[in-house]
Amino acid sequence: MTFRTTLSLAPAAAAAALLAGCALLSTPDPVQLYRFGSDVQSAPASPAAESPMPVLMRPVNFPEASKGDRILGVTGYEAAYIKGARWVSAAEDLYGQSLQAAFASQATRLRIIGLREASTAARTLDIDIQTFEARYAEPGAVPEVLVSARARLLRYPERTVISERSFTVRQPAAANRIGAIVEAFDIASRDLNTQIVAWTEANLG
Repeated sequence: MTFRTTLSLAPAAAAAALLAGCALLSTPDPVQLYRFGSDVQSAPASPAAESPMPVLMRPVNFPEASKGDRILGVTGYEAAYIKGARWVSAAEDLYGQSLQAAFASQATRLRIIGLREASTAARTLDIDIQTFEARYAEPGAVPEVLVSARARLLRYPERTVISERSFTVRQPAAANRIGAIVEAFDIASRDLNTQIVAWTEANLG
């Protein structure tokens, strides 16, 4: 009796070991990486003034839920990250690079500088991204990308506010596919950048 029981359990034990081995060897679901924003190297520079005003742009602030490399989707009161897709690097870094590229290619009266050149700055630009997400009217619907920001232009080094404005861009995706959603993020970001560049130049004083 004991001998027969041992034989009947052996195949089950072997199968369990095989399944455990498969679990250890299994790979996670593939994740596709995406980016948005203009390529700095390919952006043609606009003719600049002889003495463009140096403007210090501080690191762009992002809402906590949209920081990092995950793509945020919102349906009603529910929020989740889009499965199988990530930004190639942190969204706040990609956006900061795209905004600098927009200033380099579109601005004529100012020059964006970094913290190392802060002593030469005449103005400071603060950008707070308040919304950076894909919004769904209902599960499975074609989403709309919503990007909103608050910009402040200040005198440097006094930090007195010269001008302040809020921006909102809505860009429908062409389809409920990751590629189309990423394209909508790219279009919305470039639209916002163009508005910020024009507003900044108009309010330099």
